[in-house]
Parts: sequence; structure tokens; C-alpha cells
Amino acid sequence: TQIDTGLASSAPSRSDVHGQAGDQPSTQSEDDGLLAEIAAGNQRAFARLTALYFDQVYRVAWRVLGGSADAEDVTQEAFLKLWRAPQTIRNGKAVRAWLMRVASNLAIDRLRRKTPVLMDELPDVEDEAGGPESEMRRDEVAGQVDAAIANLPERQRLALVMTYYEGLGNRETADALEVSVEAVESLLARARRTLKERLQPQWRDMLDELEQT
Repeated sequence: TQIDTGLASSAPSRSDVHGQAGDQPSTQSEDDGLLAEIAAGNQRAFARLTALYFDQVYRVAWRVLGGSADAEDVTQEAFLKLWRAPQTIRNGKAVRAWLMRVASNLAIDRLRRKTPVLMDELPDVEDEAGGPESEMRRDEVAGQVDAAIANLPERQRLALVMTYYEGLGNRETADALEVSVEAVESLLARARRTLKERLQPQWRDMLDELEQT
């Protein structure tokens, strides 16, 4: 039987990767109910769960892959794994972290099958006030930050993406990565340190919020 997941039409655009405006709120009780319905083969419940979490899971895959076009395929595969085996998720509270962990692992598997690309030497970027050129330079800087994140060790990258970009707490990130909270804190500290070492001084202010993570 062919499953109408609606995943293709749900995929966010490239610009959505940097924001969370499209995410829809849910509750654990709703997710508990959706999981039960999915276990019973309810495609409508699966479509609802997809609408709730597709954007977040896509962004995690996109950042792990460094912006690869494979991110959508990885995200779809993660949701299909949930459809096929919803009983592997203990309750609704664990849905988001489970999907992120599965998508991250799938993305890492794809990266391992490819030849690694070393990050180019980062060019100097002058700070300009306003105007199209300034906006273009800011986009360039953001791209270089993404490149630096993509070149972090796998666990550091995942911890950073989940806590900073997707707003998971350290406990939820620890559950997703199947490590201790202390290990997550260590991964985040090393990720911040590595990024500060790799990025030019002009861009370090973009990372100030990381210190609050």
C-alpha cells in the first residue's frame, strides 16, 4: 500500500533553514495521541505529525550535511522510519528528539559515504553599514559560519545544532544523542571554542549568543 505522507509538499525552502517561524506548537498529550493513531495505521495522524516537525528535522539534516540537497531525502527517510516503527518511541515527549537523532544519524551516514570537503580559508570581510552590498556580505558571512559548523566533529555539530538552532534543552539533546548532560555541555564548549578559533574576528560577534546556550 502506498502511503501518502505529504512530505514533498511540506519541504521548506532554503531560506526556511535559518528560521523557525513556520513551526507549529504541539503538546505531549497531542503527540501521545498521534503516536497511538500512527501505530494503528492512521495516515492523517502521520500527516499531522509531519506538519508539526518536518521543518525542524529538515533544518537539523541541512546543517549536519552542510546545506546539501540530500537534506530533504534524509528528512523523508526519518519520518518514514517513524511511520514503519512508531512503537520504538517511548512517548510523545520523545518524538522531536527521536526524529532529530534519526535524521542526524542518516545525514552522518551520507557524509561518511562522500569525500570530505575541507573548508576554504576564510576571507577578510569589512563591516559596512546598510545597503545591498552590506546585506550581501552578511549573507556571505552567514554562509561561512555554516561552513565552519559543517566542519565541526559530528557530535559537536549535532549538539550545537540541536541546542542553539533548534532550541532543545541540554537534557533533551542528551536524550537525542544518547549521552549524559555533562557530555553535551562538554561538546558545546568544544564546539564554541573551535568556531571562535576558525572564524575571523569580524565574525565572532555572530557567535555571542552561543555563550548563553
